[in-house]
Formats: sequence, C-alpha cells, structure tokens
Amino acid sequence: MLFALGGALALHFRSPGSAGSITSLGSVTIKTSDTSTRAVHPAKKPLQAKVDEPCWNNFGGDALRSLARPNLNLGRPTKVVWTRGFHDEIEYPPSYCNGYLYVNLEHGRTLALNAQSGHIIWSRKAAGFTASTPAIAGPRLIVSTHGGNVTAYRRSDGRLLWQLETGAAVESSPLVVGGAVYAGAADGKLYALNVRTGRPLWVYNTGGRISSSPSVVGGKVCITTYGGLVTCLRRSNGQRIWAVWVRRDFVRYESFYASPSSDGKRIFTVARSGKVIAFAAASGHTLWTYNLGTLTYGTPAVANGRVFVGNLAGSLSAIRATTGALLWRTSVSGRILAPSLVVGNLVFFSTLQGDTYAARTTDGKIAWHVSMGKFSPGIAAGRHYYFSLNGRLVVYRGRFTKSQG
Repeated sequence: MLFALGGALALHFRSPGSAGSITSLGSVTIKTSDTSTRAVHPAKKPLQAKVDEPCWNNFGGDALRSLARPNLNLGRPTKVVWTRGFHDEIEYPPSYCNGYLYVNLEHGRTLALNAQSGHIIWSRKAAGFTASTPAIAGPRLIVSTHGGNVTAYRRSDGRLLWQLETGAAVESSPLVVGGAVYAGAADGKLYALNVRTGRPLWVYNTGGRISSSPSVVGGKVCITTYGGLVTCLRRSNGQRIWAVWVRRDFVRYESFYASPSSDGKRIFTVARSGKVIAFAAASGHTLWTYNLGTLTYGTPAVANGRVFVGNLAGSLSAIRATTGALLWRTSVSGRILAPSLVVGNLVFFSTLQGDTYAARTTDGKIAWHVSMGKFSPGIAAGRHYYFSLNGRLVVYRGRFTKSQG
C-alpha cells in the first residue's frame, strides 16, 4: 500500500541563514507493502554460547562513529574461520549483532548471514547502489540506497516494514538513536525518521550535498557537507545549535566526504583537501587543524586520545586528539581511501591496491598484513574479526581469541 504523508508535513521553518534550515517536505511517500519476489528464509538462531558480544550496530560501531574498540584485545588476526565471496564490492563494512552479519553489496543487495557459518539467511534487492553500512535497530535493519530510499527490514527474515522515498540519493550510513533514524541525502537534507514507521520527525536542509553519515554526540546530531559546512542540530527538533563554514583559502570553501566522528568532547572530521579539524562539540569552536597535504576521504577513527586518518598518498597518521600534534605517520605502497579501524592496540587500514595492514597504535609499526582489501577493512566483536576484503567476507580468530568457536 502506498500513501502520502499529508500534502505538507507540519515542520516549522526556523532561522534560514546561510547554514541551512528546518524545511517542509511537501509530499513524501512511504511504502509498507512487500513487493519483492526474492525468497527469504527464516533465520536459524545461532548457539548462544558462540555469539560474539558486543554488537556492532552501525558504521563506526557506535553513535559517535568512533570506528574503534580499544578495550577489545583480540591481537593479530590468525586462523580463518570461514570466508565467502559475492562477486561484488563491499565498500562499507558490515554490521553485526546476536550471531548475525548484515552487509550491503555495492550493486544493490542487502544480505543477512549466520556469523558462525557464513550461510545466507535472506537477501533483498535495493533500488540503486548501496555504498553504506546497514544499521541495526532492535528487530529492524535500516538500509539506505543511492536509489533514494531509506528502508526498514525485519532482521529475522528480511520482510519489508517501511520504505521512505526521499527523491535524492542517500549515501549516508543510517544511524539509530533513541527511536529515531538519522540519514543525509544528496540534495542536502538531513532526515530524522521514526524508526517504527519511517515517518519524518523533522528534516533539515543544509543547502549542500551530503555524502557523509551523521553522528550523535549527546543531544546533538552532527553532519558535514560537500559545500564546506559542519553543523550540529538538536536531536529533538532539528534546530541548529552551531554551524561552521570551513574555508580552504580566501576564495574557496572546503569540501567534506568524511563523516564527523567524536570522543564525546570533540568532533573530528577531515576535508577532501586533507585538512583535519577538531571542533568543540558543545560550541563548534575550532580547537585545532592539521594539514595532511593530500586528498583524503576516510572518516577519522578515534581511540585513546588519538585520531587516526589515512590519505590517498598512502600514509596513515596518528594525531593527538587534544592538541592536533602529529604522533606518528606510517606509509605503505598504495592509496588509502576508506576509514581505518581500531581494535585493542592495533589500527587496521586497507589500500585501493588490494592490501590490508594492522599498525600498532602506539608507534605505527606494521604488525600484520594480508594481500586482500580495498575499502574499510571491517569490524570486530568479542571473539572475531569480521572483515570485508575485495568483495569477500573473511572471519578471523584473533591471536588472543579464546578456544571456543
């Protein structure tokens, strides 16, 4: 069944300014019927004794988009538990919870897999490319697509629960916090949706293309744009708390593909020019900048007072979160496009040339290497690494993983 959300959604227009405004949607469409012809299979519950904890519910692993589990000591990846190829790219890493992996394939398919065996539980075709990470929201899985949709599936069997048609590509990996789904679209709109129904709670028009993924820091939801804007809004109603236009020079503004990440006090992001910036989360005051000097796209990872960011010149840098001082830089043969991943005292990163490395967070020394990988390397739970390498899921035990499973 198709229905419209009223002729004009009652969203109040506030403070237009040059940094965007809460906007009226006009007419939006939410689909609730399941028109897929692809068979779905009921999920088999994994043995609870072998379920990894904690969950990794979204791109970044938490609402801060920190891309880090510094207290998880798995050690170097060792034994391969299982591997599965999909004849497609996996640009963004999977999400994981309760023994199940959820992954988006680049050419428009979402899969649910048993994390113990790699068995595909269900598969859904999307309208357009899916270069994002699905977000787990209790019994729901939220998926965004370049076809202009934000969709909720039932995690257990892939049944469509609702689908919002935005009218613009949605490259953002969605984030679910407190019953709201947050995602940005290419037309500059940042959406807050009811997680149960898909109905918009509010919509904020930033005025610039959004390719990044929003992060949540306390009562704020923050986003970056291609137009050079970094802004934080009130989660409850979408009102702007602060906004900063970042200049590249006297005539140009910066452009952001990277998402904002945070340690709870500061917000970190990096412009495509290579300028890493730290803002005070409360006020938007610029605390420091550090220039990597080359094209950079990957969202910074944040752990233990350090910010980790790779660039297309093939170097990974560790920067002190409080001051912006460079702590170390490690260079490899290859270009680093995607975000890194911190697990314990290791930071993992991949190159477009097809290699994945782990460097020590303390000094940048390379501690592990495998000749697979292209984009963001993957995620980790309590006992395993779940890596997405060259369109293949590879599950590793860590050196310190306990013997079970």
